[in-house]
Amino acid sequence: MLRGAMRFPNPLIEARLVQRYKRFLADVVLADGTAVTAHCANPGAMLGLNASGSRVLLSISDSKTRKLPHSWELVEADLPGGPQWVGINTMRPNALVAEGFAAGALAPLAGYTTLRPEVAYGRASRVDFLATGEGMPPCHVEVKNCHLMRQPGLAEFPDCKAARSARHMAELADVVAAGGRAMLIVVAQMQAQAFDVARDIDPAFDRAFRAARAAGVEVHAYRCRITPEEVTIADAIPVVTPA
Repeated sequence: MLRGAMRFPNPLIEARLVQRYKRFLADVVLADGTAVTAHCANPGAMLGLNASGSRVLLSISDSKTRKLPHSWELVEADLPGGPQWVGINTMRPNALVAEGFAAGALAPLAGYTTLRPEVAYGRASRVDFLATGEGMPPCHVEVKNCHLMRQPGLAEFPDCKAARSARHMAELADVVAAGGRAMLIVVAQMQAQAFDVARDIDPAFDRAFRAARAAGVEVHAYRCRITPEEVTIADAIPVVTPA
């Protein structure tokens, strides 16, 4: 098991989902009956994760300037194979990768000593991380959050059209073509047994994904262990997308 764990700084607050709307907003009812609007840090479709009445867990910010102090973190989703906690906050996977790297727990990045975030590259893009180390070729690392499951045990990405992600795959392929190293890390914030591209949802991303792998972009997928206290990158899962 990997060691990179992201503990929530404060206990999460339980609520019931009323509705998710305008992509970044969710109305919920707290355990005491109070209705609040929470921030939903997820631009995707959230297929299977936004059913009214679902049990959700929220973090709360102590910032005095935030308009919405509550953030939606986890949902108890009725997925194929049975209900489980799923992380919906797409801001979390980068932190999980950074913590896993700091713990020396990400085998594909063994030997690298520095992981710099948000480094400019490609056509006006920023890669999530640039890994560097003495005697190691710089490695461009893109991280994608995954929380779609339509078959038992199979994590899929994306859950909606993902033109930006397709562009990222092409730009990673360009890095390899120029003699560099590039990598995609898929973080499935759920218990999954394998990862595949949801090609029926976004055929263009599927084509870009396959082309990037054929060009030499490395792809690694990890499942997470989710509890109300922490999210942990648990272990690697196979990527089953056909060549």
